[in-house]
Amino acid sequence: MSSEQTPPTPDTAGPRPRRLTYAAALAGLEGLALVAGGAWMLVEGFTGEPDDRRSAVTGGVTLIVLALLPLLAARGLLGRRSWSRGPAVITQIMALPVAYNLLQADSMAIPAGIALAAVAIASLVLLVNPATTQALGIQGPGRPQEPKR
Repeated sequence: MSSEQTPPTPDTAGPRPRRLTYAAALAGLEGLALVAGGAWMLVEGFTGEPDDRRSAVTGGVTLIVLALLPLLAARGLLGRRSWSRGPAVITQIMALPVAYNLLQADSMAIPAGIALAAVAIASLVLLVNPATTQALGIQGPGRPQEPKR
């Protein structure tokens, strides 16, 4: 072990802030919900009587693939990886129009729209919080950059 090794930065030292843990949990829940929805569509496509089997299977596979973004973001947030904030924010921004469309429906989709909107807004608030950005080592406005060594 050389004496040239740098100690952990204050940004990543110490316990993970609760806000960061909550943001990761919400992103993970969104990813799991997408996997569940995709799996349901696949099962319906193969065993049920969908209007269009090909569309049901394609939709199910698409939802499962889309689930990778929030699941990877959640894992990165838990590991304090600065890159993970971008995919997490993108996921929340993409969720807002989906929530809006669900709220426009005249069906059982309205409660799902309310829940999705609440989760997306809460996640965005948590992700832009200064404690979260500091824990991820992201430079915010007005924060001096540390010199590179």
